[in-house]
Amino acid sequence: MTIHAQAQTTDTPTGAPGLDAARWAAVLARDATADGSFVYAVKTTGVYCRPSSASRLPRPENVEFFDTPEAAEAAGYRSSRRQAADRSTVAANHAALVAAACRRIETADAEPTLEQLAAEAKLSVFHFHRVFKGATGLTPKAYAVAHRAGRVRTELAAGGSVTAAIYEAGFGSNSRFYEAADRVLGMQPTQYRAGGTNTRIHFAIGQCSLGAILVAQSARGVCAISLGDDPDRLARELQDRFPHAELIGADPDFERVVAQVVGFVEAPALGLALPLDVRGTAFQERVWQALRDIPVGKTASYADIARRIGAPTAVRAVAQACGANTLAVAIPCHRVVRSDGALSGYRWGVDRKRSLLDREAID
Repeated sequence: MTIHAQAQTTDTPTGAPGLDAARWAAVLARDATADGSFVYAVKTTGVYCRPSSASRLPRPENVEFFDTPEAAEAAGYRSSRRQAADRSTVAANHAALVAAACRRIETADAEPTLEQLAAEAKLSVFHFHRVFKGATGLTPKAYAVAHRAGRVRTELAAGGSVTAAIYEAGFGSNSRFYEAADRVLGMQPTQYRAGGTNTRIHFAIGQCSLGAILVAQSARGVCAISLGDDPDRLARELQDRFPHAELIGADPDFERVVAQVVGFVEAPALGLALPLDVRGTAFQERVWQALRDIPVGKTASYADIARRIGAPTAVRAVAQACGANTLAVAIPCHRVVRSDGALSGYRWGVDRKRSLLDREAID
């Protein structure tokens, strides 16, 4: 949404809403603290600038405001030369601030508040929140939760006690952790620590036009769909993920699930109505949900996905989340391509990615 300055000859927009007046006042003052909160565009020159720009001030009736540079560019404006140079500097400064905030979250005994983090970054709470989410794809709160979850996994994998892992990771109480344990770990913490002990996973390996296919299902849903040339290797990879789980094969009832997945691989338009056991960080799960929203026969770039989840600068993190996907075709990371349309890496091979896209284009 754009906000138009209404004044004709005065220094402040007459009759404009308070937000417009505040923004115009920031432009008049060349207020550097407002940089990153909005940009102003000049209709007569077709360029946009940050609030603190030293460029000649325009007449207010020729000004309109945008929340982000991307919004200004979408409206047909281009960045001024000074703005283009400054953006790289601002981006570098923001990256440093976010990195410092991440280290602060990771090393703090108690989770710092949003207000504390913003104050340390010398930004307003609103501005800091947007900068942090734009860089990481997560809010500061979600980043802290994901970091604590990672520390729990590390502690449990090292054989530590559940109680010690909970408090070492920064959870204030057992109850707070256990409320989120199933979402964080995908199973109870004692089971996770034991590599899946007391967890039953049904699996089967079949054949499809792309080679061997392994499908595995926990009590929560399908937890693995893998493609490859060597069936034994697929089975070993599953066992490595859950070394102490009870892996159950040759189950006639489960064979029907495998047949359903194979049918989906061969004819994507059929859809796949199976519950999924999705286990990832908060950011990964946001990316994976965005992938599932890509229609059959369509593709999206990594930059497209980053924008859709509200993290336009997190393109590399999006690519990493695609690579971490363990549910081939069900979470269609094969539908993500480079910005120029070229195919990039695929966990199960670029040739399989091309084949999947070709058959979806036909369907």
